[in-house]
Amino acid sequence: MWYNGLLDLSVWQLILVTLGLTHVTIVSVTLYLHRHSAHNSLDLHPVLAHFFRFWLWLTTGQVTKEWTAIHRKHHAKCETPEDPHSPVVLGLGKVLREGAELYAEAATPETLERYGQRTPEDWIERNLYTKYSLLGIVLMAVINLLLFGVNGIWIWAIQMMWIPVWAAGVVNGIGHYFGYRNYECSDNARNIFPLGLLIGGEELHNNHHTYPNSSKLSRRWFEFDIGWGYIRLFQLFRLAKPKGYRPIAHRVPGKLEMDMETLQAIANNRFDIMRQYRKRVTEPMLRQQKQLLEDEIKPRYRKLKKLLSREETLIKPREREQLESFLANNESLQLIYQKSRELQALWRARGIKQQEKLQALTDWCREAEQSGIRYLEEFAAQLRSYALRPATR
Repeated sequence: MWYNGLLDLSVWQLILVTLGLTHVTIVSVTLYLHRHSAHNSLDLHPVLAHFFRFWLWLTTGQVTKEWTAIHRKHHAKCETPEDPHSPVVLGLGKVLREGAELYAEAATPETLERYGQRTPEDWIERNLYTKYSLLGIVLMAVINLLLFGVNGIWIWAIQMMWIPVWAAGVVNGIGHYFGYRNYECSDNARNIFPLGLLIGGEELHNNHHTYPNSSKLSRRWFEFDIGWGYIRLFQLFRLAKPKGYRPIAHRVPGKLEMDMETLQAIANNRFDIMRQYRKRVTEPMLRQQKQLLEDEIKPRYRKLKKLLSREETLIKPREREQLESFLANNESLQLIYQKSRELQALWRARGIKQQEKLQALTDWCREAEQSGIRYLEEFAAQLRSYALRPATR
């Protein structure tokens, strides 16, 4: 029948085709727009990059320069009034409902000029993709009607909603509001797990904001970045080349000397270092204190566990009062917290010579080793073992 289109598919076939088409769109966003264009963490073969650009023109009408510039501004101004789509500033509801509109509003000439560098400016970009950005989605509607008949209408509608709902709404909204944090980066980015098939790995948002120039978004054994899977697949055919996907840091067994290479390795891997501090120092110490002072700590154990490791700028005034009140009565935890803040201050410091930072780190390790707290002593020994290169035989 003509109203079933040229392919005349069953309902289940139509559903599978719709999921396949939207999946290609999300892969195009995460690989081409995000990792390749915005962060330059991935090289794509020109043919593959142009396919993604063409597909996004058909399914989203998105201009590469605009998306790239707005995303770069989001990282540069994250969770400030200048952030184009912050749920912390604008409210979660607004970002969920109006994610795509916020992108459109943010695409000002000033933003494009400042953050839109190194994006396509060839003939087809100027004369088709940018000039007639809406023509692609109209063409997609016509193609859907021809192939799927009247069912092409709802397939097209889902295609048009896919990125605004999942990428602009869920990732930019929920990804800065709910979820778990592997790393205490300076903003409220969180991992939303598991939504990989729907969002292409972008659900690992805390990992991304911690290491924005990494082409691999998964960090823990249970996290699955499907975008990274596609990168590895394209790599086999020499269509993609990741530029970096892990911090450059190694532990050398038996290394005791604190040198400049140690400092650089720790600074490069600082977010993971602080995660290890939480796991190997803060949490064991808190469990120990819970046993000693169970009546005092037990009711607030979970809250304290989070606050003791939370990024300092994200602690609310009321929470800070609670934390300080508790630490004032517990010298051991107070010392653990103080040493954590001191360690983070080392790589946040600006205008300090590297030799001075090295001396400060050496002093930190010496004080930790003399603290009388076993967890701190062991962690200081671990810091001394870091190097930029692995041990050689």
